[in-house]
Amino acid sequence: MHGVSDMKFAFVFPGQGSQAVGMLDVWAGTPAAQAVMSEADAALNEDLSGLIARGPIEQLNLTTNTQPAMLAASLAVLAAWRAAAGPEPLVMAGHSLGEYAALTAAGVMDLADAVRLVRVRADAMQAAVPIGTGAMAAILGLEDDAVLAVCEQASHGEVVEAVNFNAPSQVVIAGHRAAVERAMENAKAAGAKRAVLLPVSAPFHASLLKPAAAVLAQALSHVTLRKPQIPVIQNVDVQMHQDPTEIVQALVDQAWHPVRWVQTIEAMAQQGVTHIVECGPGKVLSGLVKRIDASLVALSVNDPASLQAAIETLNNS
Repeated sequence: MHGVSDMKFAFVFPGQGSQAVGMLDVWAGTPAAQAVMSEADAALNEDLSGLIARGPIEQLNLTTNTQPAMLAASLAVLAAWRAAAGPEPLVMAGHSLGEYAALTAAGVMDLADAVRLVRVRADAMQAAVPIGTGAMAAILGLEDDAVLAVCEQASHGEVVEAVNFNAPSQVVIAGHRAAVERAMENAKAAGAKRAVLLPVSAPFHASLLKPAAAVLAQALSHVTLRKPQIPVIQNVDVQMHQDPTEIVQALVDQAWHPVRWVQTIEAMAQQGVTHIVECGPGKVLSGLVKRIDASLVALSVNDPASLQAAIETLNNS
């Protein structure tokens, strides 16, 4: 029996960048979490849980491994939450790769299919742009419009675009490496506090990744998808799709379009959500939530203690 909460809360699932070797060690004594990892290992027919436990970090940081690892880790935490009779949310979302965790949590796809899909997604994304030719950078301290203008000025016939609207004055850009570096210089000249290259191997969500979308569409066509049992706000259009065909289209488009995270969190607040629970490793999304809307309570669930604390907060509010 799931706990009943009068509290309107949402789950959010993290994307790439929150991975760490040993990120699931704290769940070693939680059978529900371990069962998810065993299922993920079997789905890929490889020792993903061993890579998460022991590294090396260089291997875990390769997108082909990061994507299935973060998906499985987030769903392991969710399994622990459900095993502890934690309440179910009003709505869910996931950042980029995390959208697949949200859709799996909503019953749209099976764990095994989701793990294999994000491996395909990762490999297609990496294949679309050879290593070293693309880049991503975080621009801090400029409004969205200023970042868009900076990108336009820096393109010079190459691609550089705003690809993650993560929080007010916190935008990630991506594209050809040289164009991204020009945009970083322009951003600093325009008054950005910081412009930081991200340690990633592909320009995720840039239009350069359009070839990956076709590969992803093909893979999704072989997977059985169901209507969500809990609504999921999708990154690309900030809509809650019920029809699996529309869910697929939004996933395919998401690979090469921006993640509209600010609008996603705002949409949750408009539905009356007061608490947002980050389900999975790290605290990246909780930090963004606080910047987007200080009235929202952000709870990170990444170990058994924070899980129990979050359930108590929701059940006693």
